[in-house]
Amino acid sequence: MGNVYVVIMAGGIGSRFWPKSRSSNPKQFLDILNTGKTLIQLTYDRFRPIVPEENFYVVTADDYEDLVKDQLPDLMDYQILKEPVRRNTAPCITYACDKIYQRDPNATVIITPADHLILQEDRFLTVIAKCLDFVGQNEKLVTIGLKPTKPSTGYGYIQYLDDDGGKEFFKVKTFTEKPSLEIARTFIKSGDFLWNSGMFVWKAKTILEAIRKYLPEIGDAFKNGATYYNTAAEEAFIREAYSQCTNISIDYGVMEKADNVYTMPAQFGWSDVGSWGSLYEAYEHDYLGNAVAGKNVKIYDSANNMIMVPENKLVVLQGLRDFCVIDTGDVLLICEKQQEQEIKQITVDLKVADLDEYL
Repeated sequence: MGNVYVVIMAGGIGSRFWPKSRSSNPKQFLDILNTGKTLIQLTYDRFRPIVPEENFYVVTADDYEDLVKDQLPDLMDYQILKEPVRRNTAPCITYACDKIYQRDPNATVIITPADHLILQEDRFLTVIAKCLDFVGQNEKLVTIGLKPTKPSTGYGYIQYLDDDGGKEFFKVKTFTEKPSLEIARTFIKSGDFLWNSGMFVWKAKTILEAIRKYLPEIGDAFKNGATYYNTAAEEAFIREAYSQCTNISIDYGVMEKADNVYTMPAQFGWSDVGSWGSLYEAYEHDYLGNAVAGKNVKIYDSANNMIMVPENKLVVLQGLRDFCVIDTGDVLLICEKQQEQEIKQITVDLKVADLDEYL
């Protein structure tokens, strides 16, 4: 598939996975699933069967260039796109798709976060193949939706128009950010809502046209990119381009406004592994429902806990239920699983308290 490219978005800090995820080594570069590979390595390997290695691009923060090179040594320098500042997904996707388009005007691009879990990879690749075929024949923007298994408040939702039960692709009606539990239950009951996976498939030409229409200031910032890509001046050009970009997601900036957005409802054992709770669900559990990463963990009268501790440390839990216990050596976090969304605020408080060394 010489005209198919994969863009891996790997610039996030992963603050909801603190204290394991740190600003100097965020979760996409960690073996947080205990598989022997980091999340970004698993993502890269997932697409290797269908995309040649020279067609991979990773968009990441300047600070993470060495981590990318270390973990994905097959990539060349031109394949690592360094963001000078974080501006959400719209500038990131514009940069990657424009650079790919200048190389190959017929390119079809798969956009994926670096840190998602997919259990059924064969089924996933079948979905990707169908998406590639669909956008190859249509000037459409495809967002991959997942059939929800529960009323999760941690995911965004996609509502689609079920106007023909025989089709595999459906026109998107609305996007909704993380809803309340009551609204999420309503979504599930209605039957026409999907979880928003944050994965996209489109022609580079199609998304760039949409960006120029709906986010003209971002389109303008990259309009002279062809002159600078793959030269010594690319880095300076990108610094200037990003200084002109607003902080906005591709969902909010383009997908909610465009009239050629479609989704494919799918199931392939997906999780965005966005929090300790979602990691807990991905782990194997003991007979009391505890998920344990650590060799010397002794558990008494404790159930449904997420436990991650150093292998050389003896940890004893007694009488604890539905907690996260995360020990990184220099930081110990003990919090209720249902309060894990507070972790992001905790990291903000630590920064205010000048405790950046622990972030």
